[in-house]
Amino acid sequence: MGILDDDIVAVRESTDIVAVISEHVGLKRTGRRWVGLCPFHNEKSGSFSVNAEQKLYYCFGCGAKGDAISFVREVEHLDFVAAVEKLAVKAGITLRYSDEGQSEGRKRRTRLLAAVEKAVDWYHQRLLSSPDAAAARAYLRGRGLTGDDVRAYRIGWAPEGWDELARALRLPDQDFVDAGLGFINSRGRPTDAFRGRVLFPIFDVKGDPVGFGGRIMPGAEGAKYKNSVDSPIYNKSSLLYGLNFAKADIVRADEAIVCEGYTDVIGFAKAGVPRAVATCGTALTEEHFKLLRSFARRLVLAFDADAAGQNAAERVYAWEKKYDLDVAVASFPGGVDPAELAQSDPGALAVAIAEARPFLKFRLDRVLDGASLDTPEHRVRAAESAMAVVQEHPGEMVRDQYLLEVAARCRIDPQQLRGRRFEAPVVPGARRESAPKRTGSDDEPPPYGEPAPARRTRRLPRDSSATEALRLLIWNHDDIAPWLAEVLFPDPVTSTAYRSVMATATLADAIAMAGAEEPVAGELLQRLAVEEPTADPADVLARLVDEAAGTAMAALRAEAQVAEDPLAIGETIGWLNLRIMELREPLTRQLALDELLDWLIDDEPNLPHEEPPVRESLEG
Repeated sequence: MGILDDDIVAVRESTDIVAVISEHVGLKRTGRRWVGLCPFHNEKSGSFSVNAEQKLYYCFGCGAKGDAISFVREVEHLDFVAAVEKLAVKAGITLRYSDEGQSEGRKRRTRLLAAVEKAVDWYHQRLLSSPDAAAARAYLRGRGLTGDDVRAYRIGWAPEGWDELARALRLPDQDFVDAGLGFINSRGRPTDAFRGRVLFPIFDVKGDPVGFGGRIMPGAEGAKYKNSVDSPIYNKSSLLYGLNFAKADIVRADEAIVCEGYTDVIGFAKAGVPRAVATCGTALTEEHFKLLRSFARRLVLAFDADAAGQNAAERVYAWEKKYDLDVAVASFPGGVDPAELAQSDPGALAVAIAEARPFLKFRLDRVLDGASLDTPEHRVRAAESAMAVVQEHPGEMVRDQYLLEVAARCRIDPQQLRGRRFEAPVVPGARRESAPKRTGSDDEPPPYGEPAPARRTRRLPRDSSATEALRLLIWNHDDIAPWLAEVLFPDPVTSTAYRSVMATATLADAIAMAGAEEPVAGELLQRLAVEEPTADPADVLARLVDEAAGTAMAALRAEAQVAEDPLAIGETIGWLNLRIMELREPLTRQLALDELLDWLIDDEPNLPHEEPPVRESLEG
């Protein structure tokens, strides 16, 4: 399913990775590679490196790595197919798809996006110029939105008529319905989904219009807000209004602000804080957290984060841990919403974000600031309510730090609070839900308060003779390949990397092969591909053979300790010891290299015993 493999290869081979990355990163040539500041994390010295020959990049600061396709996916937040399609357009390559169903699916999506695009334009022009939109224009002016704001966000007006959009666009009925623009009524006629509402177009992260959020006019009957129904192109649980506009600033600030309303998002931008987004008529979901994590490490909630109560808090803590996010909450003076504050005091809006408190701190302050602390009974009651909030957090050390704060503010001995369970006050009419059940997946957080299970992973090996030899093999393959053998790479990571390079035609294939067997080996090759070698090949090979011969010597001596005929092994030990000494002398090094390599390969039981290769001297 998807794009044909041959076309993906053609895109990779035809793409100038330096040109692609240079659209986002200032690169400077250093030897055979290019370096610059990493676009995926904040840094002052360039640790981002590109190998133009192998068409790969690697960051030594954050570990970001890949080819042109993965770079476009990460920096522009596209899926694989969209990234390939974008690069194919640049390279002038016409893509083919693996089956007709896949191709038809993408054609259908293109049709539906085009239908929504037409609706956005029609509604927008209606707001700008139609007499029946005068009240809507006045309403938006009252909310502080200028004509420039309306045009920038392509705000529209849905007239009162039941089929005005349908008659204007004349789309096929199925496309009209599937795009979420309306429905077919009992008489078989297409009927508009939105009537008598100010419409805010909702765009996906790529900037394609996928739906609408509609606000009814003040005083009119009906639901205050109405959003597009879920469709093949619109899923409210994974969409955020304004993300297409705000993503660049979110990445720069490493912070996203989450609001409740569309005008709040616009208000933040007008106040000089253009990194706000809003949910589309739904509560904040895990999909939203997952989406925002790809842009920033810090989320500021710009709404009443305590209103949903303990059940929402448990989910936020779990997602905060799972996606390695810092979640904070902003408080606004006088309880006004961000859109109003953006008009009356935009500076205060920016201060509220800068002074946002951690999620737990905000909830704890809400309890204690509203409690009476004038008597021992009141202080104990406040401490119990506060500790019920504190114990929701899954981190033991975090809980203990806030416990100390509760004890200090309520003037209670911390030992009186430790080791006890506290029940949250029961709110009349509130329904308490059970915590979500775990499925046992490694991707899910552990039960609250329990440590995460340890994972057995290998680290990238430190620089050594083996890694330097692999670096030379990548950059100067033909010169050093005849001198290398797997026996010279004794650890699993470097031996897997060596086998993969020797068994494949391209470095990209080698990285994929190594990563499938030993993920760290694939990452090692990716890193070495952007590190131009500086060591002398003859010196590297001599060290590598010396180390392998030393390991073999130790094994022979251990064997001699228990052998029935230690003298026979002693002869081999003597020969090997002499070759090692010759290897360390400049005049005899080349001959010793040949003899030791042939002996090591012949002595390795898992390697085929073939005629030794013809090798030209590595000496300069």
